[in-house]
Amino acid sequence: MTKHPLLTPYVSKALNLKNRVVMAPLTRRRATDDHIPTDMMRIHYGQRASAGLIIAEATNISPQGTGYINSPGIYARKQVEAWKPVTGEVHKKGGVIYLQLWHVGRVSHPLLQPGGELPVSASAIKASGMISTPKGQKEMVVPRALEKQEIKNIIDDYVKAALNAMEAGFDGVEIHSANGYLLDQFLHDGSNIRADEYGGSIENRARFLMEVTEKICDAIGNEKTAVRLSPSGIYKDMFDSNPVELFDYVVDKLNRFELAYLHILEPMVELKPEEKYKKYLKEVTPHFRRVFHGTLITNCGFDFDSANKIIADGNADLVAFGKLFISNPDLVERFAAGTPLKPWDENTFYKGGERGYI
Repeated sequence: MTKHPLLTPYVSKALNLKNRVVMAPLTRRRATDDHIPTDMMRIHYGQRASAGLIIAEATNISPQGTGYINSPGIYARKQVEAWKPVTGEVHKKGGVIYLQLWHVGRVSHPLLQPGGELPVSASAIKASGMISTPKGQKEMVVPRALEKQEIKNIIDDYVKAALNAMEAGFDGVEIHSANGYLLDQFLHDGSNIRADEYGGSIENRARFLMEVTEKICDAIGNEKTAVRLSPSGIYKDMFDSNPVELFDYVVDKLNRFELAYLHILEPMVELKPEEKYKKYLKEVTPHFRRVFHGTLITNCGFDFDSANKIIADGNADLVAFGKLFISNPDLVERFAAGTPLKPWDENTFYKGGERGYI
C-alpha cells in the first residue's frame, strides 16, 4: 500500500470510491422549520464532493422520530423533492452520497413531537440532560415504552424512508443505530428492560435492529444498506453491563446481510468513571475488524496520519471525518497537498445561516 493509503481508491462489491476519505454525518440544523432541506444544503454537500463517500446528516424517518429543531426529514413528499438537488449536486461533481436514517427515540421532548405526545423508547427510562425546543432549553422527559405493534410500524417507517432516499437520488442509506438514539436504546440493557421478545437477552435486544436491517435490505438491496454502531458509546446516558459481548453478537449477525459497509465509532467521550465503564473497549475498531467480514469505516478523533496508519495496519478500509470537514470543505485536497487545516468554530455548528456552513 502507498505512503498515503487514505488517498487511494477503494472498490468493493457495493462501493467504487475515488479515495478512502469519508465525510461523517453531521447534524447542522440548516433545514426549514418543517424539516425540509434547503438550497444552502445543496451548496454545503456539493463543496465536499471530493470525499470518497459523503454520509449525509442524520435525517428523520417520521415526525415521531424527530428530536432536533431544523433537522431534515425524508418522510414527506416535499422533503424528497428538496433532497434531489442535493444529491444531484454531489453526483455532478463526481461524489457518492448515502443518507443516514434516524429515529431519536427518547432524545426528544413533547414540544418536538406530533400532538405534544411523549417521546418513545424501548422502556420508560429517562435520559439525563437538556434538549433544545421551540420554547428554549428543556429537561428530557420520561419516554413512553413502545408497544409491539408500534415497533412494526416504525420498521415500516424505516423502509419507507429508505425507499424515499432512493427516489431522492441517494446512493444508499446508513441505519443510525448509535449514539443513544432509538435502535441503540433497544440494544443496551441500561435503557431496555422489556419483558417481551425485544428485551432481556442480547438476541432479543438486537431483534429490532436486525428486523430494520433485513426489511431495508429487502426493499433497496443489501449493497445499498449500511449500519452505524457505537460499541463504546456512553453518549445520552447509554450503558450496558456487557458491551463487548453485546456488540460481538450484533456485528457478527450483521455479517449475514453483506452490507455496503459497517460504520464503527471510537469512544466520543472519555470513559469515566473508570469503574463504571471497565468492561468497555477503549480501542474499538481493531477489535471489530476481526468480527466483521465486510467494508469497515472507522470514526472519531482521526487526523491524516492516524487515518493512514489504521488503514495501513489493516484495521479499517475507510476513515470518516466530521469537524475537519466543517471548516475544510476541501479536506481531501488539503490532505493531498499537505496544506494546513483551518480550525472549526463551534459557535456555528448548530446555528442557521451560511457562516461556518458554506
